[in-house]
Amino acid sequence: MSKLMLLVKQLYKQKVTSKSFIGLTILYLAIIAVVFNWSSIKEVFKSDDSNVKIAFVDDTKANLYDQFPSSDDLMFMRMKDSEEVVNKRVKKGEVDAALYLKDEKGKLVVKLATADSLDLEIQSTINQLAENAGKIYSVQKMNLTPEQAKQILETQTLVKQVDLSETVASKTSDEKSAGILVAYIIGFLIYIFVTSYMSMITTDIASEKGSRVLEVLMASVKPSTHLFSKLIGVFLTGMTQIILLFAGAFTIAKFSSKSELVNGASSMMKQLSPSYFIYVSLFFVLSIILFLIIGALAGSLVSKVDEASQVMMPGIFITLIGFYVMISGMGNPDSMLIKVFSFIPFTSGMVMTLRMGATDVSNFYILVSLITLAVTVMALFAISLTFYKRSVLTYSTGGIIQKIKTVLKVTT
Repeated sequence: MSKLMLLVKQLYKQKVTSKSFIGLTILYLAIIAVVFNWSSIKEVFKSDDSNVKIAFVDDTKANLYDQFPSSDDLMFMRMKDSEEVVNKRVKKGEVDAALYLKDEKGKLVVKLATADSLDLEIQSTINQLAENAGKIYSVQKMNLTPEQAKQILETQTLVKQVDLSETVASKTSDEKSAGILVAYIIGFLIYIFVTSYMSMITTDIASEKGSRVLEVLMASVKPSTHLFSKLIGVFLTGMTQIILLFAGAFTIAKFSSKSELVNGASSMMKQLSPSYFIYVSLFFVLSIILFLIIGALAGSLVSKVDEASQVMMPGIFITLIGFYVMISGMGNPDSMLIKVFSFIPFTSGMVMTLRMGATDVSNFYILVSLITLAVTVMALFAISLTFYKRSVLTYSTGGIIQKIKTVLKVTT
């Protein structure tokens, strides 16, 4: 077995069996499980009489009670008492709120009376039901037959898209929605990966350097071999955790109360072309490698672990900028800000992924961005390898600029 594979195997085994790796993976899976099963978890903490009781008073004589169906969380109780009497019952706590339906100038007016504020979810449900009831009331006032009213209420206008472009195929709204979802997942993964694993490779090298372990190690392996092993080992560790999280999330979703999300996500993914996933994978892998190279170089500059956070800040800050640009561009992915940042190598992994999914960007621009990122990775690796040979056994004090000046004076 070569020295490189031996170092990679040792590092990978050490990382995936560490308590921090196992603990974080379990924590992430627990959070995913809570999110998918939140509705069931809420029921455990609810008392038997926790459903909200709403007094329903309809003065329109349009029989709209059927438009306000009760559920496990919300119960509508029809009452024929006066508003004054019902309000007293609300104040006494016999009911949680009162809903009054009245006709004013041919339009439905709904008033909700409460003594204590209702939950936002309950309020949103009532507002939605009231809006739907208002539409039905307006249709009834037009003296239409039930069939005519049903046809109006259930009518859906579909926009048929015709592509007149000869170079770029226009995406449908479903394709763009699916692309935005994938872009958000990829951007979030890059952000989490960089903040977690760039710091890992930086602190590992700084720790070995500070404890003088590297001096012993460099006697038997080349600096380039050591750098390769760190990059490959940490990259494989991160990919292992991502695979475990995706597999765990899929399993949890499949057997949870939200199992329909799996089918929904599968149907959304079918809207995207295979070439899109190839491009996204390349952007993701190259972006990760780029920041791992930066993290390894940063770790070789410092002399002890305490200084690692100082040199990591620029890389984390750049990632944070790219993430927020991506988030801001979800509402307007065609903005000039998105176009500019989609070609910057340090942010293109997030931003170009969004632009590919949410806009009709040409393959030419995608390839330009991807090639720019690839060339940046290769150039930065070549520079880092030369720099790493000089800096890995160089100990200096002062700020980052001073450390770089000291390393540049070293000859190999």
